[in-house]
Amino acid sequence: MKLKGKVAIVTGGARDLGRAISVKLASEGAKVAINYYDNPEDAEETLKMVENAGSQGIIVQGDMTKAEDVKRFFDAAAAKFGNKIDILVNVVGGIMGRKLITEQDENWYNALMDVNMKSCWLCTREAVPYMTEGGAIVNFSSLAARDGGGPGASLYATAKGAVMTFTRSMAKELGPKGIRVNALAPGTIATSFHDKFNTPENRERMKGVYPLRREGDAGDVADLVAFLASADSDYLTGTNIDINGGMAFS
Repeated sequence: MKLKGKVAIVTGGARDLGRAISVKLASEGAKVAINYYDNPEDAEETLKMVENAGSQGIIVQGDMTKAEDVKRFFDAAAAKFGNKIDILVNVVGGIMGRKLITEQDENWYNALMDVNMKSCWLCTREAVPYMTEGGAIVNFSSLAARDGGGPGASLYATAKGAVMTFTRSMAKELGPKGIRVNALAPGTIATSFHDKFNTPENRERMKGVYPLRREGDAGDVADLVAFLASADSDYLTGTNIDINGGMAFS
């Protein structure tokens, strides 16, 4: 129960990585505010899992690229859990699709930057006034930010690179307040993200390349998030931690 008494915000917390993180934080004692965008059934199921883990939760629908939705989410969490936030996990993001540079337009650029970077910025801005010494922010970057991404993923990789830099900037800005800011850079994790934007053949091929010979799973990522949210990582800030089974080193 390393997070007993803590209040955690998890954006995109209703499914896949977000669900695993929400439940893991709850199992360590945190009360969890879960944001979802378009699937209330997933959110309800995740809330049940949080409660079954012995904690309390709240689910709030909202688009984390919209300032008014972000404020509504954080206001609801503060009202429910006592006007404080100890942990923010910015999971919201995604590749959305693959387009070569000649296929991209301004709407595509804005969509990729908004869902991956703007959401992170808006939620961090909203969380900081609620945070005190000991607070922790965990952002989600990507291996794509380190290697440029696969075909048609240039804007996704670029946005995730921005998250890396934002993480370092916030670590410097918020460190004197006792708030730590770190990020994860996942490789291939077995979630619906890769079910949709990768192929089974490529995933099997890549398993033979990874030193650990397997994809990661949501639990691997959730365990790392819990570590970064807890006092076990008290002297870590500004890091972008690779979690990719040894596929790439930095």
